[in-house]
Amino acid sequence: MSSSTSSSSSSSSSSFAFSSPSAPHPLAPYGWDAAWEAEFAPYAAQGLLAGRVVRADRGQCDVVTADGLVRADTAFVTPHDPLRVVCAGDWAAVDPDGTPQYVRAYLPRRTAFVRSTSSKRSEGQILAANVDHVVIAVSLAGELDLNRIERFLALAWESGAQPLVVLTKADLVPDPVGLSYLVQDVETAAPGVQVLPVSSATGEGVDVLAAVVAGGTSVLLGVSGAGKSTLANALLGEDAMAVQAIRDVDGKGRHTTTTRNLLLLPGGGVLIDTPGLRGVGMWDAGTGVGHVFSEIEKLAEECRFHDCAHQAEPGCAVLAAIEDGTLPERRLDSYRKLLRENQYIVAKTDARLRAEIRKDWKRKGAQGRAAMEAKRGRVS
Repeated sequence: MSSSTSSSSSSSSSSFAFSSPSAPHPLAPYGWDAAWEAEFAPYAAQGLLAGRVVRADRGQCDVVTADGLVRADTAFVTPHDPLRVVCAGDWAAVDPDGTPQYVRAYLPRRTAFVRSTSSKRSEGQILAANVDHVVIAVSLAGELDLNRIERFLALAWESGAQPLVVLTKADLVPDPVGLSYLVQDVETAAPGVQVLPVSSATGEGVDVLAAVVAGGTSVLLGVSGAGKSTLANALLGEDAMAVQAIRDVDGKGRHTTTTRNLLLLPGGGVLIDTPGLRGVGMWDAGTGVGHVFSEIEKLAEECRFHDCAHQAEPGCAVLAAIEDGTLPERRLDSYRKLLRENQYIVAKTDARLRAEIRKDWKRKGAQGRAAMEAKRGRVS
């Protein structure tokens, strides 16, 4: 495929009309539509080439365009801001020719999956852009970690995309009843989310998953050993992604995908495969947390006090639900933990919120001291 093209050909490719069904835009399989075309119009007028980023690494990226694959430098797109760097899934405006070619801009993102980095600076890291589905791969080779699933889901909802939990290696649970219980456990932790058991070895559920992801762009996420690369190969119908052996002792494996890659699926749609994630830190995902724990937030509306902390307050509907067994205590513990973590991350980048948190701590401390003094008075 050609890595460069003339200015005139790039302009005609970028403004290719969607009105002719017999001649679809060459980038249509990658998600290009009339709305993206309208967004790109100012760049087309400058003679820039439209393309989708299929891979980004070390200040450069591969961009698929109407005229072929382009290797472009990203130095002009504020690379020092982790949330503004070019990433897989972006729609980019690229120089039509030159050595090297540059990404001059990327179009505003419709959705973005962001997590906090493991650095002490607590920066956000964008993993994928313009995705319609977040596919969370969870292996059935080991014990389910529902708290981790909830963490992934909070970030997925916050991204603006629709989450989907895929339970991989379903063939390792041959008992249908046992498998159904595992699905139910995950469904409890993932309200409003489809939970799909899949086996790349037997093909179970792969056709259903392929039908879901055929409708747009999907990003595949999960920890090491979750079976993401094997699942990607099953969807692609070929061994496009390398697969490493998994240790029998703990069901874990080494990272087989080292960069985020956007892959065109034979059944329609595109898939962004990602490396196994060692950590999934919260990043300003308060709305996402509320979505994952929607039943708790709905119960909280019935509490006697609007600022109920669900600790020991009288008339707390959340604690009442735990007492009568309708709400698992694990869910409340996970909810509190994610809220605290998210508040901490947001506070590190928001001075006003830090001040509010300190004020709240002082208020609660004063209340605690007053309660202790009252208790001592009653004792004496």
